[in-house]
Amino acid sequence: MGAFMYLCSMNPKALVILGKVRRLYQRYGIKSVTMDDVATHLNISKKTIYEHFTDKEDLVRQVLMFDHENACKRLAVIDEHKFNAIEELFEVYKMINAMFKEYNTSMQYDVRKYYPDLFMKIKEIRRKQMYESSYNNMNKGKGEGLYRKELNSKIIAKLQVFSTENLIDNDMFTIEEITSFKMFHEIFIYHLQGILSHEGRTFFENNFDKFKASLS
Repeated sequence: MGAFMYLCSMNPKALVILGKVRRLYQRYGIKSVTMDDVATHLNISKKTIYEHFTDKEDLVRQVLMFDHENACKRLAVIDEHKFNAIEELFEVYKMINAMFKEYNTSMQYDVRKYYPDLFMKIKEIRRKQMYESSYNNMNKGKGEGLYRKELNSKIIAKLQVFSTENLIDNDMFTIEEITSFKMFHEIFIYHLQGILSHEGRTFFENNFDKFKASLS
């Protein structure tokens, strides 16, 4: 997945700054947080900030990449557990749900409005990551006999990316609704009903209580 390469190449002090700035952006948005604000909140000098980041746009870019690489790390941890395709998909859905809970509409709006080129670049990086993860899961499930053999992995993966991107980029649902167990349950079941084989359906029905319990 290419995870860790970006973060591992960074100075540890820069990573600490990124983590703290990310929390500032999540709380207040990007536009309203100046470099002076960053220095004040982090109790460091602006000179220290500029030792690691050339300007605010560079800082914003690296915060977004910091988010992306952390998502890659989470996916890599899921992959290390050697789950079957259904278990893996469930863990990925939980991860996405947790990320939605941290989502800040002001931060997303500010990136789109004030850094449009950066917004599109990050969007493409995330889209590629989501597509590859979904595509690999589709093929894995077919190989394990848990998903229908005739599934078109490319189309299903693209539909997954499309639905994930558009779920949050609309005014039909609130963040509270999107991240609720009820919504999680309906989306997960809706997707599975279209891709499971008979064997996969049996496995899911036999393990649903375990899946449900892990959410609490």
